[in-house]
Order: sequence, then structure tokens, then C-alpha cells
Amino acid sequence: MVLRAGHGGRGSSSFRHEPFVPRGGPDGGDGGHGGSIALKATTQLTDLSIYKRRSRWQAAPGADGAGGRKTGRTGADLVLEVPVGTLVLDSEGGLIADLAHPGATAVVARGGAGGRGNVHFKSSRRRAPDYAEPGLKGEELSAILDLKLIADVGLVGAPNAGKSSLLAALTAARPQVANYPFTTLDPSLGVAESEGGRFVIAEIPGLVEGASRGAGLGHRFLRHAERTRVLVYVVDGSSADPWKDVEAVMAEVESFSPELARRPHITVVNKLDLKETQELRKRSRRKGIHFVSALTGAGLPELRNAMVSAIATAPEPRTPARPATIKLPVTGTNLVVERMAWGFEVQGGRVEHLVEHTNLDSEGSLERFQTELDRLGVNEALEGAGVEPGDTVRIGGIEFEYQP
Repeated sequence: MVLRAGHGGRGSSSFRHEPFVPRGGPDGGDGGHGGSIALKATTQLTDLSIYKRRSRWQAAPGADGAGGRKTGRTGADLVLEVPVGTLVLDSEGGLIADLAHPGATAVVARGGAGGRGNVHFKSSRRRAPDYAEPGLKGEELSAILDLKLIADVGLVGAPNAGKSSLLAALTAARPQVANYPFTTLDPSLGVAESEGGRFVIAEIPGLVEGASRGAGLGHRFLRHAERTRVLVYVVDGSSADPWKDVEAVMAEVESFSPELARRPHITVVNKLDLKETQELRKRSRRKGIHFVSALTGAGLPELRNAMVSAIATAPEPRTPARPATIKLPVTGTNLVVERMAWGFEVQGGRVEHLVEHTNLDSEGSLERFQTELDRLGVNEALEGAGVEPGDTVRIGGIEFEYQP
């Protein structure tokens, strides 16, 4: 999605016009600041579908200044609500913001500053400046929104282990259920009721061997488990080797995140309504295993109670550290002059800022611009690079003809 903050309003180049004041001085007001764009986490949303339908968002610009030292109106900020657990990434995958809690807010694109009116440029040498500054452009950001579900319990298991059926049996959720792998392509949430209270269960779609390396959509699925407090490993009791299936899933979780694998967990053998699972329970000597049937409801009350007990003793999930891409404003002159085939390109934070703040249609503004270029050492740097009168010089996307 593309987020564009509002541009700052233009400063006013105005002079006082009052009776009996033949030489009224400058009274141009400043332009208003452009609106910024912020993202705010809310529990009222559960998905990012609104941002699939609309990919461009823009905040209001600032209004232009006016005579009488009137400052332009500030553009309204745009606050976009997203589900709790949303990550905001830049186009290269760098973390901009992690909105992990309700009410968490991050300003991701700042509005441009308003231009100064001509009243700021009055001096003893220039009593009637006829120029003002244009407003600065608002920041523009190409962002990726990535939702990580936050739940108390995460159901994890091989494809077709019966996780969707178990979620439907434990909660009022109605996930897609079918007898083939990858029925569920997106995690599903449900709220379970028990004597110990309500808790949220997330079905994490099926894992396959190699999922931690990305096989079978593994990365897309495993990352949703990072914010669950308790893991429930679900196994199909009628499979050829259920215990091997559990070990394979645990190994994938361990490979993806050792910290995640150390969280409290419960092992559930599903499909107790089948003869193979009933025989497995008779033969099993393993302790702490819950045999259940999502179809008949057998063993589900005991499983709910076990989930409540595990949640009560589980620590809060630690948000994994991720490298953040931090964009700092350019400070200092940082002047660079590069000779090109067509002329010379000048780069540097302050000189590019100067171009943005210059009204190129005003003679007085251009005069001030030339003075500032000299003060910043641009002319000297150009001459050192071999510039000749009439050569093309580009600063901040604007081209000039060099004249000493």
C-alpha cells in the first residue's frame, strides 16, 4: 500500500493595505502543515481486508497562508485502524512499527512543513521582500502490512490432523473442513468457554516436513504461532505412526524458533471415534496425552480444563527482536557534486531543502537562493568540479543554467 502525507501550504507574499499607510510592510502569513498518517491497533478489526480493496491513502494538505499574518489551516491527520498484531514493513522488509497492543499507534508518514510568509524575510537591507516559501512535500511510503495473530492457544499439527474440526468443536468458529491437506490457508480464531473463563484459540494451518525452511507455505504459517502462549500439538490417531507425526511437528517448531518450542504445550490425539485411535489409547503408556474426538466431543471438557491450566501458568509471549529500518533526516551540508554526461548534479540535505523552499517564480526569492548557494559552498564546489558558464546544474530534480 502507498501512504502519502499531506503537503505543506504555501507561505503568503502579501503587504499591508490600509488607509493612510502608504508604505505598509510585508504581512504574509505562513502555510499550514500537512496532515500526517498514523496506524493504530484496535480490537474491532480482525483482518486487513479493507487494505486489499484500497491500496492508496493520502492525508489532507495544509492550506496556504494569507495576508494579515494569517497562518493556513493545518491538514487533518489520517489515522488508519489495523488489527492488533499488525507489523508495518517497508518495501525491503525492514520493520517500521510493531502494533502488538490495543491502542498502539505509530506515525509512519509525516506531513510537510508549511512555507514561511514574506514577513519572515524583512530586514534592514530588504524592507519589502516579494517572495515567500512553498510548503514542503509530505512523506510518501510504500508499506507492507503483515498480520500476526495473537491468541492464548495455538493448534499446531500436520495437514489433515483435524485441527479445523477441533477448533469448531471447542469454539463457535466455523473454519473450512475437508479431507485434504492445506484446507486452511489462513489462520482461524475462535473463543472457547470453560469454567475457568474465556480464552482465544487460533488454528495454525498445517505443517509439513521442511516447513521451517519455507516448504509447504511453512514460513507463512509458523510466524502466526509466535504470539500464542500455549501450543497444542494435534495428531491424527488413525495415521500410520502418530507419535512420529508429533515429533516431526515439534522438530519443525524447534527449527523455526527454539524460544517458541520451549513454551508450555499439550499433546492431543484426535479422532478417538475411530477404531485405530481407540487401539492406540489402549497400547499407549505415555503420560499427559489427551485423547479426544472432535466429532463426538469425547475428551473435550478435560482438554478445555487443561488449556485453562496451561494458560494460567504460561508467561506472556516475548515479541521477537527484528531488525528495524530507521530512516533519519539528513543533517549537515553533506554536499556532493557529481559530473555527469549532461552536466553536474548537486546532492546534499541542506541544498535540496533550500530548493524545495524556494519560489522560483519570484525574482527576490531567486536572489536569496543564489546568496544561500554561495553560503553553503555550492558555487565553490561546482567550480572545483570544472563547471563552465552555461553548463546544466541539477539540484533536487530542478535544472539550472550555471552563471558565475
